[in-house]
Amino acid sequence: MNIAVTGSQHAYEVRPRKDHRGVDLISDALPFGRLWYGERNAASNAIDYAKHRSRSHNALIRVYDECTEKL
Repeated sequence: MNIAVTGSQHAYEVRPRKDHRGVDLISDALPFGRLWYGERNAASNAIDYAKHRSRSHNALIRVYDECTEKL
């Protein structure tokens, strides 16, 4: 992950999994670096988690499609 952020900002990426089984939420702010979401509303749930997790900090949340292009 190559994201320029300030000291009090958390950066998250939501990317589709290569096995097409949901999305990964990726961030240095997460305890294990990434979380896997495989349910029906996976991308929405990952974004909601990132917003909740960083509620006391500014957050940069980037969502990518299957071609790894930013949406």
